[in-house]
Amino acid sequence: MLYIVATPIGNLDDISARAIKALRDSDIVACEDTRRTRILLEHCQMGRPQTMVSYREQTEHRAGGQLVQQLLQGRNVALCSDGGFPGISDPGYRLVNLAIENGIKFEVIPGASAVHVALLYSGLSTSSYTFKGFPPRKRGPAVRFFGDEKDLPHTMVIFESPFRVGPTLEHALEALGNRKAAVCIELTKKFERISRGYLADLVKEYSTGPVKGEVTIVIAGNNPKFAAVEEDGEAPADDAG
Repeated sequence: MLYIVATPIGNLDDISARAIKALRDSDIVACEDTRRTRILLEHCQMGRPQTMVSYREQTEHRAGGQLVQQLLQGRNVALCSDGGFPGISDPGYRLVNLAIENGIKFEVIPGASAVHVALLYSGLSTSSYTFKGFPPRKRGPAVRFFGDEKDLPHTMVIFESPFRVGPTLEHALEALGNRKAAVCIELTKKFERISRGYLADLVKEYSTGPVKGEVTIVIAGNNPKFAAVEEDGEAPADDAG
């Protein structure tokens, strides 16, 4: 059996009882960083599994075939990321595809999601949203990346490196105009930080350099309730507070 195990995005106490059971029942744990996953196992007072395998972008092709062979031999494998759902903005989905292609049963063990936590903290519309992963680094591709969403009503959620928050907000402002957004850093952790406002204000706030920690950014869609600031500089009335 292959277990797709969501792990805490920051606060280790957020791990579910089902996730703990799946990890305990697994002969092999495949994870991005064996050191970080070992900390989680120790927090849950679990001994080490028989085998821990590094499964990330650099190792997925070699490790994926090996894991499939182990699964076909009847061993239990747990796939987990450093935080959140494996397969969301990481190569875990390819192991899921290999399992499907080889007729291997798997279970998804749900848990914490940085996307959903950031959406709720943002105060923006959650009726429909688009998750777009990591934006391009260079200005031209990044502006096109955001521009593709300019006329759509959906709230947008992205991940970003702590070293690129300022430039990414600038690219979003250039492509989308001065609409509402939220920058969420170190979600569920001790030094969690949430900044809400219009993109122009957030650009100023994050123009001084890198931040510390993992970053999720939420940007309002082309929705009258969360519309861009008008040309005269006045924001539209917002009855959401």
